[in-house]
Amino acid sequence: MEMRTFTLKLPEPMVAAALKLANQRDVTLGHIIRMAVSAEIKKNSRNAKTPNRADELLLAPLRVLLASDFAMAQDWTDLNQRLNDHGYALREAGGGLALHSYPDGVRMCKASELGHSYSSLMRRYNAPFPGHAHRHLVDKLLGPTQAAPGEGSDFDVIEPF
Repeated sequence: MEMRTFTLKLPEPMVAAALKLANQRDVTLGHIIRMAVSAEIKKNSRNAKTPNRADELLLAPLRVLLASDFAMAQDWTDLNQRLNDHGYALREAGGGLALHSYPDGVRMCKASELGHSYSSLMRRYNAPFPGHAHRHLVDKLLGPTQAAPGEGSDFDVIEPF
């Protein structure tokens, strides 16, 4: 790995402590500094979340443009058709939904960033998003899924009129 040289200004007490540590470990001061920087980078990469939040300058116009479509749609098919008419589509994204440009599929933002969480839409339409992989959300939000007649049992119960 190629090394780059640069000048670093440190307070004298910090230099003295770092030199003492380097002597104790029988390494150079440069090694101590590289290890400290490396540890800080690793710490931040573990704790840092990926910047998946969309820019508010993008979100505000999208909220306005799509508000009536979200408000008026009667089901998932209707919502997606309305969004397609504006050049957008919803797609599964982890445990929720994301808005993508349509038909090219560039991710724009999370549906929840537009004010429409997957759980609220699922409750509203009383159905999961078609093909969504997180089936446990259906049971949690809509109640245990019922097997179709003839599935999952050896008999059907027929109640009298």
